[in-house]
Amino acid sequence: MRGLLRLKPLQIVVIASLLVLASIGLASAQNPAYQTPFITAITYQNVSSSTANVTFNFYAEGSGTPITITPDPLPAGAGAYLYVGGLAQIPSNFSGAAVLSADQPVVATLVQIPQSTTVKNRPLSNGFSSASSQVLIATVLKNKFNTTTKFSVQNAHSGPIDIKVQFFNADNPAAPPIELTATNIPSGSAKSYDLGQISELGSVFNGSAIVTATAAGTSTPANIVASALELSTTGVEAKAFEGVNGGAKTVYMPSALCNAFGGQTSYYAVQNTSSTQSTNVTVTYSNGNTDNASIGPGKKASFSGCNVNSANFSGSATITSDTTDIVVIGKVAGAGVSSAFLGETSGASKLALPYVRWSETGYDNGTRQRTFIAIQNVGSGTVNNIQVKYLNKNGEVVGIHTISSLAPGAKANSWATQATLQAGHTQNELNEFGTPEGNPGGGYGGAVIVEGPSGSQLAAVARVASKVGSSLVAEDYNGIPVQ
Repeated sequence: MRGLLRLKPLQIVVIASLLVLASIGLASAQNPAYQTPFITAITYQNVSSSTANVTFNFYAEGSGTPITITPDPLPAGAGAYLYVGGLAQIPSNFSGAAVLSADQPVVATLVQIPQSTTVKNRPLSNGFSSASSQVLIATVLKNKFNTTTKFSVQNAHSGPIDIKVQFFNADNPAAPPIELTATNIPSGSAKSYDLGQISELGSVFNGSAIVTATAAGTSTPANIVASALELSTTGVEAKAFEGVNGGAKTVYMPSALCNAFGGQTSYYAVQNTSSTQSTNVTVTYSNGNTDNASIGPGKKASFSGCNVNSANFSGSATITSDTTDIVVIGKVAGAGVSSAFLGETSGASKLALPYVRWSETGYDNGTRQRTFIAIQNVGSGTVNNIQVKYLNKNGEVVGIHTISSLAPGAKANSWATQATLQAGHTQNELNEFGTPEGNPGGGYGGAVIVEGPSGSQLAAVARVASKVGSSLVAEDYNGIPVQ
């Protein structure tokens, strides 16, 4: 769903995540994440060998009239960012979606920046280069686990659409789905759902959702994409993830933890995509331990990394279903981390990560971030000579981290200072990677390309961490396949 779709003459990336812009207000500064406003920065990367000319079209919710922004051309391999809150053309308190168009292949990751003195985590999600008439959201919550979900469904069709959302109750599997509809959503625009405001779900809800779309007033399928935010109703936890247009019987999870790194544990929300059949699901961890559950039609089940693993376990996992396709959202919690990422249904020999940072001088004081990349071999054979290339804002390869060998199902980790410095660059460019202190001429922008031999099958998850005092906050996003 996140691989490149080559459309001629333009490469299109659809951006459905909530773009919520609001002025910083003292009245809201101490609120929990659910009540916190966010401002979006769009980080984007040119994954071609030629300069890319890029255009952004922003659509306010309910409007089919674009607001067009044309940034500077993007050099080959380069990563850049567009801070939506700094655009004079975008009004304050804007909420909507965007479409990125370019004449070369590009990828994008959205960074939601909280406007708060207490909420510090930055939810991350990827843009889409393909769409479908059905989107699955593996976990949605209302006042459950002190968390509520907000999600946005964007019209990727050429005309207006109607949508239906079905909510499946995981706590009461026998309950029929709760259905909501919306009509005549303009092309490019989005419809947002705040589960905290949906009375039909009752006071508490724990489940999953399936969204389907048709061309307005017809039964003809129409393309959509969706992204979700999970926000704490009592604390500072915030995370984001993408809806998916289909599943598989095997799903790969590059990160699996039990009480590791000071208390971090992974949790997997597994959704059965079938509306008629149950399925038996097995989670197999890289140490050989397994966990099992039966999941009813349209329902979800949750798996904790500590169900079958001992403390300090850090590895990966493979999830299989014996009857139906499944989709999986991975989450990590504990020790201040609040993160989410998608389970991968396949791998690729080349992956892009548009938002990568590292700082030796600004991390501990909370002014800069660090990105840790987990890379999993999801193929059937050992992969040798994996290169993790760190590119600055100009698209120049500053350093290369070579992973000599990775067994099937295993994972390896990478970060900027593990890379070997390339000729013509200074160590400070890796020590302060992607930051104004490390980039030539200043400014933000740093990206990574993970590349294995032709035919290899790799998946990656990037964890972007920040220090808040003596504590840690972090969020994840998936590596994006490059064709």
